Amino acid sequence: MQDRIRAFVLAALTEMQYDVSEVTGDTDLGPAGLDLESLALADLSVQVEDEFGITFDLDEMESTALMTLDQFTADVAARVAATAATSGSPA
Repeated sequence: MQDRIRAFVLAALTEMQYDVSEVTGDTDLGPAGLDLESLALADLSVQVEDEFGITFDLDEMESTALMTLDQFTADVAARVAATAATSGSPA
């Protein structure tokens, strides 16, 4: 799942006109890496929410900017799993 999320995030960033050619899993989303501003983080979050059926709180944007790509995709994967566990049928 995390690979699918990563591919989606990179595609979304490319559509948002960010150069992802040198992005690795260790690349920060914020100032030390991709330098996503708050509006770009919000846009990316909305796209991820729509694609994977999860939600982010507005107050999480600041902490998201401090994440690496791998940390962000792992967080999204955990949210997807948690959402599936609460809304899916019991195992």
